[in-house]
Amino acid sequence: MSRDAMTRQMQTGQGFIAALDQSGGSTPKALRLYGIAEDAYGSEAEMFDLIHAMRARIATAPGFTGDKVIGAILFEMTMDREIADKPAARYLWEEKRVVPFLKIDKGLEAAANGVQMLKPIPGLDTLLDRAVAQGIFGTKERSVILGADAGGIGAIVDQQIDLGLKVLAKGLIPILEPEVDINAPDKAAAEEMLLAALLAGLDGVPDGQQVMLKLTIPDQPGHYAPLTAHPKVMRVVALSGGYSRDDACARLAANPGMIASFSRALTEGLSADQSDAAFNAALGQAIDAIHAASVC
Repeated sequence: MSRDAMTRQMQTGQGFIAALDQSGGSTPKALRLYGIAEDAYGSEAEMFDLIHAMRARIATAPGFTGDKVIGAILFEMTMDREIADKPAARYLWEEKRVVPFLKIDKGLEAAANGVQMLKPIPGLDTLLDRAVAQGIFGTKERSVILGADAGGIGAIVDQQIDLGLKVLAKGLIPILEPEVDINAPDKAAAEEMLLAALLAGLDGVPDGQQVMLKLTIPDQPGHYAPLTAHPKVMRVVALSGGYSRDDACARLAANPGMIASFSRALTEGLSADQSDAAFNAALGQAIDAIHAASVC
């Protein structure tokens, strides 16, 4: 798989990144929203079979192509499975021209100093080597900012940058995701602190290399413009963070240079009991709306 072609697509592609990386903690909710209640499966293995079937249905839909969906973030179990009889990452790139990423974080520490740091990632080197072997282009790692605490935000950015450098050393592109909780009472102030911390942290990225950033859509439109223009930033993508699709798209459209990387907002309105025609139509409408907001 051509990494040069993937890099060009991520740098200049006119579209968005689909977040298909629900993990063990978020999968039951994702399945409920998809119309599958928790009493429909009796084990974690069955749960992951059902969420993989949902992801495969999305990935194989006619409208899910690199024309509008330029990348997709996968859960580790998705990377290890097949879609349409091909390894998932190969299917996405070879059949759909969608650049594959891998979620590598293992959850969050308890809240302290207004943030939730990343938990340790056991076997990180091995996981990154497996990702390279599978044709993965980059990684994603999420931590959470709960309020405007400069010390906590500085620590979270330092941790993200440190992990990003380990990912870069493997030849992969990290998506650093210090999410600001949309319900934070001082969200705008937290975003001011985050911007300053990220601009300082990017000094630690070697010249000639780039990272990506996945950020909550800011309260102040254009707030992250210094990051979208930064030479060490390949792309700034936006998480929906609990906003409805319409609200997330409206907020995103007010931030030129940012593109979507939505999860729940992408799957909103999809249901396991829909016919293929109804499912594909609903997904196509979601893709069109998110694409339009991303290229506005």
